[in-house]
Amino acid sequence: MTRWEGIEAFVAVVRLGTFSRAAQSLKVSNSHVSRLVGQLEQTLGMPLLYRTTRQIRLTDSGAIYYEHCRSLLDGFKEAEAALNELQSQPQGRLAISCATTFGERYIAPLVNDFHCRYPQLDVRLHFTNRAVELIDEGFDVAIRMGVLKDSSLLARRLCQRREYVVGAPDYFQRRPTPHSLSELSHHNCLVGSRDSWLFRVDGRQREIRVSGNWRGNSGPALLDAACKGIGLAQLPDYYVEAAIRQGQLIPVLDRYQFTDTGVWAVYPRHRQLSSKIRLLVDFLAERLPDAIAAD
Repeated sequence: MTRWEGIEAFVAVVRLGTFSRAAQSLKVSNSHVSRLVGQLEQTLGMPLLYRTTRQIRLTDSGAIYYEHCRSLLDGFKEAEAALNELQSQPQGRLAISCATTFGERYIAPLVNDFHCRYPQLDVRLHFTNRAVELIDEGFDVAIRMGVLKDSSLLARRLCQRREYVVGAPDYFQRRPTPHSLSELSHHNCLVGSRDSWLFRVDGRQREIRVSGNWRGNSGPALLDAACKGIGLAQLPDYYVEAAIRQGQLIPVLDRYQFTDTGVWAVYPRHRQLSSKIRLLVDFLAERLPDAIAAD
């Protein structure tokens, strides 16, 4: 065993969580991965992992060693990416994560157009409303929406996003139109994945906690409930602007409309920006605003 083989096996076990997944990733047997990690621990003279029948956990020494080894492997991948940059066309695996509804509606068609332009790429699209761990889960780019949390990731805004508070004409026949944020407490507010709504008050962000007798974690379901007059909803522009134009929904509280959210492409900070990532992000930034506007 070379030290490098043991490090590669150790990092794969930690990243993927089990010896079997690591073995599958490295295309070797479970016993071979176990033997490599064991020999690495013997060489170092200290345990790196706690092994039980249910889980694998890092020892204190293992946690320190993992952080350094992960950087080594990432550096090796960056070196390979740098060589690929010498080639005229981007190639290799391009793994992208994005929110389900927005991704299926806007991102997937644009990524498919991008793939037609660069068919040598091996594109992997993953739709989830969970914020994935890009490095540990093997993603090159994630498309995220809203206000970004501070992180070690680089981000580029692809387009602006506005948040509307809307209700159906039928709802406003039963309830008065709200003109101030304090009046929201007298309304049936449809709650999505968050129980607070974002507003802009005197140039500053403000969150208002809302409540009602309907809750769901699906944007389309929330839109349908609002259109059927069940209550007020706060939804981004791409969900509601068509319904507003058609008179199915009426926007309210426009003076407090929150316009500082956006759609972002995020990618790891410490990696060299490969041509496939750079070209994809440029492509999405150029095409996404028009795609949303044309919907």
